[in-house]
This record gives sequence, structure tokens and C-alpha cells, in this order.
Amino acid sequence: MLNIVLLEPEIPANTGNIGRTCVATGTRLHLIEPLGFSLSEKALKRAGMDYWKDLDVKTYIDYQDFLEKNPGARIYMATTKARKNYTEVSYGSDCYIMFGKESAGIPEEILVKDPENCIRIPMIGGIRSLNLGNSVAIVLYEALRQNGFAGMQIQGELHRLSWEDER
Repeated sequence: MLNIVLLEPEIPANTGNIGRTCVATGTRLHLIEPLGFSLSEKALKRAGMDYWKDLDVKTYIDYQDFLEKNPGARIYMATTKARKNYTEVSYGSDCYIMFGKESAGIPEEILVKDPENCIRIPMIGGIRSLNLGNSVAIVLYEALRQNGFAGMQIQGELHRLSWEDER
């Protein structure tokens, strides 16, 4: 199972949207405190819609607690400061992809301990960062693609017609 890790997320709507994406992809969400909101907030539930109850989510009191409870985890850290693009790594089916808080990202003290696992999403100059929910979706879907979208529905169905009805 793939894992998304949010280090000290600040905006409930972002976390709600990410939670919904995790439910849709069978991905576990890890939340590292302090959080900038309560897990019972309306904005969080509204963004996650009625999917929040189905979310596989784990919380941790701090980054050290996360490391202790996930020994040996292969962690990729998404940061605008990385030298390597997110498409240049091979994501294992049980890897962890970590994103930092909206206002500051992942602290450099964490990044410098494992520069080979730091990844970035390419952007044109002058742009500070993408929205956290968008960033998670971009990198997560690359990891899912590399793992053959295991366990996911690949082809969709129409609601009223079938693909063979009209050509």
C-alpha cells in the first residue's frame, strides 16, 4: 500500500481533498502533528465529503513518533528544493511520500539527512509552490502508474449508455 505523509498540515480543505484522493486510490494517509486544524472541523469533512469515514488515516505526535512507528520506511520527500524530479525515482508499492506544511514545506534539517530521496515537481521560475492537494495528486498518480495501478479500476463505465451503443 502506498502512503502519503503530511507533515504539520495547516489548511483543513487541503487535507480533506488529499484524504479523498487517498480513499479513491487505496492509499494510507499519515498526519504528523501539530495540525493547523482539528480533525473534527467542518472544512476538513466538507473537502473530504462523505469519503472521510472510509479513509485509512494514522496520526503521530511529531516526526520522531512517525519514524519510530514506521521503522525502515522508504520515504520520498517532496520539496521545491530537490535536485531530482518526481519522475526520476522508482516508487515501491509500499513507499511513503511526504509533503510539508503549506507555509514552509519540509524543514531543511529533515531534507539534508536524505537528499537522494528528495523529489520536486518542475515549475517555471518565480512560482513558489503548487497547491498541496495538487502536488500530492501529481506525485501519487506517478507512483500508482509505476505500480501498474494495482487494485484500481482502469476503465470506466458510462451511466446511461455503454461505450458500444453509439459510434
